[in-house]
Amino acid sequence: MLGQHPETYGVPELNLLLTETLEEFALSLRGSRQFQSHGLLRTIAQLYAGEQTLCSIDMAHRWIFNRLHSMTAEIYFELCHKVSPLRLVESSHVYATDLEILNRIYNTFPHAYFLHLLCHPRTQGESIMKIANGAMAILEDWIDYSTEPPVVEPQYGWYKLNSNILDFLKGVPASQKMTIRGEDIINEPCFNLENICRWLNLNWDESVSAALLRPQDSSYASYGPYGTHLGLDPHFLKYPALEAHKTTGVVKLEGRLSWRNDDKGFIPEVLQMAQEFGYE
Repeated sequence: MLGQHPETYGVPELNLLLTETLEEFALSLRGSRQFQSHGLLRTIAQLYAGEQTLCSIDMAHRWIFNRLHSMTAEIYFELCHKVSPLRLVESSHVYATDLEILNRIYNTFPHAYFLHLLCHPRTQGESIMKIANGAMAILEDWIDYSTEPPVVEPQYGWYKLNSNILDFLKGVPASQKMTIRGEDIINEPCFNLENICRWLNLNWDESVSAALLRPQDSSYASYGPYGTHLGLDPHFLKYPALEAHKTTGVVKLEGRLSWRNDDKGFIPEVLQMAQEFGYE
């Protein structure tokens, strides 16, 4: 949604700053992690070929190969220069898996703005489990080994990611950080998006409001070419319109978890953090 602002350029999950060098990036995102390179390939194809096709994705692979000696920060600067004077907007959730990665982002872009986007742990857990039966949680080892057999447990990821973000934001100036619940944006988009835009020093008027309410107009708001079809949440790629993500009813913290076969609910740490975020 923010990427639809006329002064910004929204990209898929680039994941570039997961590593120091582009060669490390290319080597680490193989096999089961190959999908984490889809966003970068689609972005390069769109920016340098003006389209996302099998041919332009092949070009993107060559573009990366020719820069394997580069630091990932250099590649990121190159992409920023390509979209200039627009401001690049990225949301790569995997960055929050490691505090070192978050610090790398800040060291690379010390004047960046950081928006901590929250989600109810139940909603996020159910969303994660819908993606290939919890493949992402398995990949990150969010597993409850106290049961027999072990259970995939996305709430561990919710707690770890938010804990890392909170620790990281302690070192970021107040003017460069904001925390907001995703549910609030979905339920009152204009009010909350205006606050975010004013915080980011972006213009705001009725035409901007209308543009932000149409995330489906993004060049990346659909599945990409074969082999690079992701880059964003599969649920969003399938249903990119804002209306598809509005929910009815109140999601509660209490009660059993739908992804477990026992009667266990959220662990105390998750309950406390979620309540501090305003969930109930």
